[in-house]
Amino acid sequence: MSIHFFFFFSVLFLLNINSVYSQQTGSDLDPEQECTGKWIHIRKLPSRFNLDLLLNCSDYPLYEDFCPYLANHGLGHKTHNRSHSWYRTDPYMLELIFHRRILEYPCLTSNPIQANAIYLPYYAAIDAFRYFYGADYNSSAQHGLHLYNFLQQDNSYIWNRNFGHDHFLVMARPAWDFSQPLGNDPPLWGTSFLQVPEFYNVTALTLEARPWPWQEQAIPYPTSFHPPSIALLENWIERVRRGHRTTFMLFAGGGGLGSSPNIRRSIRDECENTTIISNRFIGSSFTDVCRIVDCSNGVCEHDPYRYMRPMLHASFCLQPPGDTPTRRSTFDAILAGCIPVFFEESSAQTQFGWHLPEDQYEEFSVFIPKEEVVSKGLQIIDVLLGIPKAQVRRMREKVIELMPRVVYRRHGGSMEWRGVKDAFDLAVEGTIDRIKSRVATRNSS
Repeated sequence: MSIHFFFFFSVLFLLNINSVYSQQTGSDLDPEQECTGKWIHIRKLPSRFNLDLLLNCSDYPLYEDFCPYLANHGLGHKTHNRSHSWYRTDPYMLELIFHRRILEYPCLTSNPIQANAIYLPYYAAIDAFRYFYGADYNSSAQHGLHLYNFLQQDNSYIWNRNFGHDHFLVMARPAWDFSQPLGNDPPLWGTSFLQVPEFYNVTALTLEARPWPWQEQAIPYPTSFHPPSIALLENWIERVRRGHRTTFMLFAGGGGLGSSPNIRRSIRDECENTTIISNRFIGSSFTDVCRIVDCSNGVCEHDPYRYMRPMLHASFCLQPPGDTPTRRSTFDAILAGCIPVFFEESSAQTQFGWHLPEDQYEEFSVFIPKEEVVSKGLQIIDVLLGIPKAQVRRMREKVIELMPRVVYRRHGGSMEWRGVKDAFDLAVEGTIDRIKSRVATRNSS
């Protein structure tokens, strides 16, 4: 436990130092040129809402010890000592990553009245562990109420000015995990945070949004790639562009091993029967028709080498839905220059509109309805073979063009990145625009 306390106080020290620095540098900018309409105030919350929660990183035996993933402000440990950009990142640590990055945001203000948006540095997904696995399992409808009570008691005018419409937070799990109906008895999986009326007005940035609530917005899952400089990002892009694609299609994931029909089972069956169609690839540059990287039991989650190397050599990366429609693998594929193949529209097209162009999905991805594959016997490979080679090249170039938009760069060196927007920058930009629209609508009604 002494290691955990050392980690806690180290993080606390760094966050305090950077908070002071960021507030000062944000105020030094010319507001007319840089920050008009972009000001963010970071709400000061007691440590029980964020840093204290990290002390419990090994206290959930039904989950796993997530202490190793807290390193480097949520990026995790480097994949190897000499690595500059690659980390063993757990996507559920996005709240830490976001918190650290927002301390570098150039338009921070200590005045909440001046702010266009107010950020709540609450680690909602980490706090939810005690409701998922801990002693508070039967109290999941209470998730978030302690935060609301604090916001009402501490400088309540900040909240009451717009009744939460100008507040936002990050919830590093799919929104479904926070959408348990109030009053369920016995409780189902998840908490009721997004069902609590007190938070209806707050913008929630999640890893996957439900189709109907306006306040949720999906932002990219963190990959393991966090370049500290534009040069390292460009070097990676050039490596991807020069890569030799020797696998026609690839699936990295688990599932599909049971007898019941589903899209993952269909993918596995088709890949196992590639000998039947391999003669169609004679004379081509592909040595593998279909490859499966088995990621069962979470073996790939914190080991990017297991799947990134195969993806770099694949032309198409299959993205079937799992427990929920979206996958981190979608962003791993984009990072590898591998054209994603979706089987549900809710896997990406209706989710990540701030980061992936909603009206251009056919330019960088393929959509095959899963019902056509599972129930009607449509062969995935037949669809992909029907795409002209010139179009495949254009699609890959579009995928490569999207890379900076889905990468969370490493904290530090913010001035160098001026003009290059990563996943964090686009999330903040989209949040401010949405909040300003909501506040304007509320004030005009």
